[in-house]
Amino acid sequence: MQKIDTRLTDVFIIEPKRFGDHRGWFMETYSAEKLLALGIDTQFVQDNQSFSAQKGTLRGLHFQNAPKSQTKLVRCTRGAIIDVAVDIRRGSPQYGQWVAVELTAENGLQLYIPKGFAHGFVTLTDDTEVQYKVDEYYAPDCDRSIRYDDPTFGVDWGFKDPILSDKDLKAPWVQNSDFNFVYEEMI
Repeated sequence: MQKIDTRLTDVFIIEPKRFGDHRGWFMETYSAEKLLALGIDTQFVQDNQSFSAQKGTLRGLHFQNAPKSQTKLVRCTRGAIIDVAVDIRRGSPQYGQWVAVELTAENGLQLYIPKGFAHGFVTLTDDTEVQYKVDEYYAPDCDRSIRYDDPTFGVDWGFKDPILSDKDLKAPWVQNSDFNFVYEEMI
């Protein structure tokens, strides 16, 4: 397993090793021990999976407020997505900046998104499945979203008219959001 830095501090690409032969391939998609060796000490408690039937389906930008905020480890197990993390920690030197990574069933890459970041993805193929681990259980009272097309962030999703849920269509702009993340510099 390899950890690859992104342009956002604390957001990483995780690249598991694949072992293949004439039958196909095998890879460990999660190992607490191997992540710890990479400096990631997150204890995941729940696995989630989504299915999107149509290319251009956009889910996001989602997060859970503290005290139930979530770190995520995201992978695409069927099809392909552009996975996005946006820094929404007040006072962060990278506040409002985002990173986008293509995750596919073929490349096996995963995106590690810590607390304090909004998350979303758009499907690049029909019949796409995404799985992700979280380190905190779903808490409806803390569940929040921000508009995917908020000009404060300017995320380039690659689609003009994505397919959205009612929740995502009604999500507030960042200036109207009640997110409660504050950047804490590590010394």
